[in-house]
Amino acid sequence: MTAYVLRRLLGVFVVLLVLSAVVYATFYLAPGDPAQLACGPRCDPAQVRQVREQLGLDAPLYTQYWHFLQGIVTGHDYSTGSGVLHCEAPCLGLSYQSDQQVTDLIARGLPATASLATGAMVLWLLIGVGTGLLSVVRRGGAVERLLTWLTLAGTATPVFITGLGLLMLFCAYLEWLPFPSYVPLTDDPEQWAWNMLLPWLALALLEAAKYARMTRSSMLETLAEDHVRTFRAYGVAERAIVGRHALRGALAPVIALTAADFGSMFGNAMLTEAMFGLPGIGKLLVDATKTIDLPVVVGLVMVTGAAVALANVAADLLYAVADRRVALR
Repeated sequence: MTAYVLRRLLGVFVVLLVLSAVVYATFYLAPGDPAQLACGPRCDPAQVRQVREQLGLDAPLYTQYWHFLQGIVTGHDYSTGSGVLHCEAPCLGLSYQSDQQVTDLIARGLPATASLATGAMVLWLLIGVGTGLLSVVRRGGAVERLLTWLTLAGTATPVFITGLGLLMLFCAYLEWLPFPSYVPLTDDPEQWAWNMLLPWLALALLEAAKYARMTRSSMLETLAEDHVRTFRAYGVAERAIVGRHALRGALAPVIALTAADFGSMFGNAMLTEAMFGLPGIGKLLVDATKTIDLPVVVGLVMVTGAAVALANVAADLLYAVADRRVALR
C-alpha cells in the first residue's frame, strides 16, 4: 500500500511538472504582450520595455520557467520598480496586474470555491444516491419511470440553465432567498449556508442526475450476483438484501467517482461562480486569462491540477477500502 501511494504521488509530481510547462509554453506563444497590458495603454515603448525587464519577460522561455520552479522551492526576489519584493516559498510568482503574490490571491479565492464544491458534493450525493436507490426499490413501477425521466432531464440541462431557473424562481418570483453573495463561514455560518444554497443546488443537480443513474445501474448489477441470489433463496427480505448486503458493493464505484469528481469540481465550478458572482478562483482565472496574467494562470492550473490528481489517488484508495475484491498494484 505504501509503495503504491508513493508511486502515485510521484506520478502527481510529474503530471504537475508537465502541466506547468505546457501552460507556460502556451502563454509564451499566445498573441498579446503582458508587459503592455500591465503598463497600460498610455505607456510609450521605453516604459513598456522597462516593465518587461522588471517582469523578467525579456529572458528566454526556459529561464523564466526555471525561475518559476526555483521560486516554488526556495522563494524568489522580484523588482517592483520602487524596490525588491521577496516572495516566500512556495512562491508561484507575482501577478503582472497587481504585483500581489499569486499564493495570496489563490488563498483569498479558495474558501469560496471550496465552499461551493463541498456543499454541492454533499447535496449531489444525498439527492443522487437517494434517487438511485429509490428507483431500484420501486423498479418496474411509475416511480421508477418518473425518476428515470427526471435524471435524464437533469443530465441534459446545463448548469447555467439550472442556475438561471433557480434565480428566477426563488429570488425574483417567490422571493424566498436573497441573491447569492458570498459570506465567509467564520463570519456568519447561517448566512454562509443561506447565500450558498442556490449555487450548491445549481451545481449539484447536474451531478446528482449522473450519480442517480450510476447508483441504479451499480445496484442492479450487484443484485444479480450469486451471493444475492443465495440470500433470496434463504428467504431474506428484499429490503434487507439491498440495505445490508448489496449496498456496500454497489456504492464502491460511486465513492471512487465522488473523490475524482470533487477534484475536478474546482475547475467545473468556474461557470457557477461567474453566474452567481462568487469571488472564487474561477473568477480569478477568468480575469487573469483576459489580461494574460501568466503567473496567476499557472498558479491556478497547478492548484486545480494538484486537486484533481490527488483526488484520483484518493479515489483509488477509497475504492479498494469499499470493495475488498479490488487490489492495489
